[in-house]
Amino acid sequence: MKNFSIAKSRRLRSTPYTDRIEAHGVSSYTVYNHMLLPASFKSLESDYHHLKKYVQVWDVAAERQVEISGKDSSKLVQLMTCRDLSKSKVGKCYYAPLIDNDGLLVNDPIINKLAEDKWWLSIADADVIFFAKGLAAGNKFEVEINEPNVNILAVQGPLADDLMSKLFGEEIRKLKFFNFDYFELKGHKYFIARSGWSKQGGFEVYVDNDIAGQNLYDYLFEEGKEFNVKPGCPNLIERIEGALLSYGNDFDNRDNPFEANFDKFIHLDSDVDFLGKEKLKKIREKGITRKLMGVKIEHNKIDMYCEKTLFADSKEVVGYVRSATFSPTFNKVIGIAMINKPYWNAKNQFNIEINEKIYVGSVCDLPLV
Repeated sequence: MKNFSIAKSRRLRSTPYTDRIEAHGVSSYTVYNHMLLPASFKSLESDYHHLKKYVQVWDVAAERQVEISGKDSSKLVQLMTCRDLSKSKVGKCYYAPLIDNDGLLVNDPIINKLAEDKWWLSIADADVIFFAKGLAAGNKFEVEINEPNVNILAVQGPLADDLMSKLFGEEIRKLKFFNFDYFELKGHKYFIARSGWSKQGGFEVYVDNDIAGQNLYDYLFEEGKEFNVKPGCPNLIERIEGALLSYGNDFDNRDNPFEANFDKFIHLDSDVDFLGKEKLKKIREKGITRKLMGVKIEHNKIDMYCEKTLFADSKEVVGYVRSATFSPTFNKVIGIAMINKPYWNAKNQFNIEINEKIYVGSVCDLPLV
């Protein structure tokens, strides 16, 4: 297949780290929140093996922040998510699906509580800021909503703690999962959370100053040589194996949170009010007819440009693969698929057409590893 380049413009923003990742040999980009997001460096599989063994620095500035502050900020943030945030605490991060009035998914950000009246929604790929502004205007909330100049660097991999403690001190090792705090380095204070879009462990640094971010990028590579640090990015193989879902790929505004297996984040019996609550109660009462499951396919390659249909021997539709790639761990194609009832029972088999040939696959639980 012919390779194409992405034409850059003001609609497609680069990041403060773009020149550095290009000097490090980024080999492909995707577009995320109207920004460049690296998709691979040496190769998808090589990056995967390195991530699972060492430490990587990721330019994930495309993970934008929607800042909501002011008197009614808590009301607005709660209105947007089906997760009960009434007992949320400053300094903690909350994975919180956003829901529209029909009970369908809008986004799945990490919500960081900076103060009782200030929140950052660290969003997946969707224009959440307009959703928030519309709700604020319609409800006449006293809030301010903006996108701050925050550009995240992620440090991911089993040696992430070693690298970060070398720069920021041993205290950073005590930072608990989905908590954040402020750490100083060379005169600049960095907002650092123990989080990230991999299952290998690590941190996300929310950098609010371009020069400080570029300096930190350089420091990480200077100090990380003994840990075999390399540039990286969210890895398709690793995130599918670990069932780290991608809004716009694995689920979108066609799907409700029960179908996406977000049950533990759907607090319908709480006293808080949020969009789509009554619709979700009806969905819970009626039950769902499809849900996201893992799939394994007896093949070594798959190209994903759109959903791929899965069929039973009877030609009945089993479901649709939404994300997939070859996994060297399983030595077969693995994926995340929306599977119809009753086929979502693990180990059910199906057929799939790839490049005009039929291959056999099976349904499995998530995560795959």
